[in-house]
Amino acid sequence: MANLDGIQGILFDLDGVFYVGDQVIDGSPEVIKYFQEKHFPCRYVTNTTTKSIDALHQKLQGLGLPIERHEIISAPYAAHLYLRQLQQPSCHLVLCEEVKQDFGEFSQTDTTPDAVVLGDIGRAWDYAMLNRVFQMVMSGAKLIALHKGKFWQTSEGLQMDIGAFVAGLEYATGTEATIIGKPSPAFFELSVKALELPKTKVAMVGDDIDSDVGGAQAVGLKGILVRTGKYRQEHVDSSPVHPDLTIDSVGPSCPVIFSSLTSQQTFAKPVC
Repeated sequence: MANLDGIQGILFDLDGVFYVGDQVIDGSPEVIKYFQEKHFPCRYVTNTTTKSIDALHQKLQGLGLPIERHEIISAPYAAHLYLRQLQQPSCHLVLCEEVKQDFGEFSQTDTTPDAVVLGDIGRAWDYAMLNRVFQMVMSGAKLIALHKGKFWQTSEGLQMDIGAFVAGLEYATGTEATIIGKPSPAFFELSVKALELPKTKVAMVGDDIDSDVGGAQAVGLKGILVRTGKYRQEHVDSSPVHPDLTIDSVGPSCPVIFSSLTSQQTFAKPVC
């Protein structure tokens, strides 16, 4: 087993780790409650771009996952902070309508934006939309992608994610997109900062060996892979990433793995 001595906080992925679609993975609510009762600092980090944080929080509550709103760090939230640093650029948002509401402080245009923000829009992708974004980037717009995932696990099986569209636009425009979510180092830095801990004292738990585990390890975190969600052994075998630890699921495994840490340390209160 990997040496987890000194770990004082955890970043958990959500989709594929605690639930798939509307199906909760066995033992997930109990794991969340376990760490809450121990006052062990946790954040729940997600590349989900089809829901606002409010809607995502409502979904988690509806699934019986007792995660607090302030504990969620999403790619759209990180993008919002990033755009603020660009001094209020005009934007063209390729996002679900619900998520667009989170970007209301930025002016929006369909002609000559300063930035194009890409997220998951499901079956709405088509050539005309991609070509419109292509033309905007060629005219000088900054290409910003909430993430660059290859695929994700749904109740209907694996589904292609937005990474292919982002890569196609990068190829066609000769421009490298700014990636906001995992595995972006900036996203992990933001998440660790929320825990108020050094990176060497934080572990990341996720089902994506590259974005979750590899992204975390690249900035100095421990990376723990779960065999749920999008996990596929053949993908693990072909990846250059080597998890610090691989577990079957968070359900029965996490309390056992971290029990020695939570028993040795006293945390006065959760980090808010």
